[in-house]
Parts: sequence; C-alpha cells; structure tokens
Amino acid sequence: MKTIGILGGMSAASTQIYYRELCDLTRSRLGGLHSPELLIRSLDFDRIETLQMKGEWDAAGSLLNSEAKALERGGAEILILATNTMHKLADQMMLGIDIPLIHIADATAQAIKEANLKSPGLMATAFTMEQRFYTDKLIASELNPIIPNDEDRSETHRIIYEELCKNVTTQESETTYIEIANRLVEDGADSLILGCTEVGMLLNQDNVNVPVFDTTLIHCSTALDRSLE
Repeated sequence: MKTIGILGGMSAASTQIYYRELCDLTRSRLGGLHSPELLIRSLDFDRIETLQMKGEWDAAGSLLNSEAKALERGGAEILILATNTMHKLADQMMLGIDIPLIHIADATAQAIKEANLKSPGLMATAFTMEQRFYTDKLIASELNPIIPNDEDRSETHRIIYEELCKNVTTQESETTYIEIANRLVEDGADSLILGCTEVGMLLNQDNVNVPVFDTTLIHCSTALDRSLE
C-alpha cells in the first residue's frame, strides 16, 4: 500500500470527509483491521481564502508548493489536493515534486466517460465554474460542461463559503441547491458534478434526478486505487 499525501484544510469540512471516506473504502476493500496509509497537511483556510479574495494566486501557489514538498519529504508516494478550486494552481504546486498528483478533474471526467454521459452540470465555487482551469479539463475529455446562470453561480458560491466551509447545513440551502441542479437539467445536463468538495454535504443521488458525480468520493476512490496498485 502506497502512502497517500493529502493537502487539505480548504476547507477543513471537506478534509474530514476525505479522511473518513478513505478509511471506509480501505476497510471495505481489504477487510479486517485495514486502514489507509496517509499523511495529512491541513492548512488554515482563512489564510487561503484571503489570498483567493485578493487575487494573490501566485502567493497561494507558492504556499501549496511548499506544503506539497513537505508531504513528499515526509514519505508521501501519491499526492491529492483535497479541494477543487485550488487545482487552479496544480501546475505551480507540483514544481520540483517527483511524486504523482491525482488531479480531481481528470478523475471525475474519467468517471463520467465510463458512465457514457456527455453533458455534466457543474456546481462549484465561482472560481471553478467561471475560470477555465477546471472546465478545460472536462472539455479535453470530450465532455460538454453546463454552468449555472449568473444568479445561481453567485448563490452556489455564497452557500459554500458562508455555510458549508463552516460545516453548516440548512434545509433552505439544500432546497436552493436542488432547484439549481434542476435548472441545470432543464438546460440539458445529463448528470451533475458536485464540483466543490463540500457540495456533497447538501446534494446526493437521493435528491438529484440525474446521475451525480461527487468529486470528493471519486477522488478518494481513485487515490486508493493508485495506492493499492
């Protein structure tokens, strides 16, 4: 079993899901008392969010690069970044690093293609929905991502940062997310990407009428596959 390095804390809520899911998957696949070999570096998200809001992406990328190098020095053999948005900086983060990064968008695109679907709706932070670093990965995999309208993007982003990142879930926000997902389906989405690692706190296959691809769960499963190769 290879050691998985998790660079997380962006937010802490999603990193908790990563740890729990990787433990559950390992126990399910291997049985007995098995658990995953992990190294976790969880950052102070307030620091990251401040850099995001100021548009200081180079500084954020340097920080991620330093932390990824620390995980490699600590013995990580595979690296995962436990956030969709900060994959904007994946190339900068991996400068000078020899261990492989499992990119969350690549893993998600592969899962969608294996399901023979083509037009996923994308619900995520505004950065992920509006900038090209994520959707270009989907398009390169011959997918046609469908993005919410301006108002729905704003509300999706607000709920992530004001509620989900603080581990807060409400029925009102769940209803709002379901309505946004339904509008994406009306616009032609044949599936839905939960494209922020916290969105799965509100949406799942039980409350969405098209196939749901939870990026956190897909990322964990792909990482464990690589760990057990």
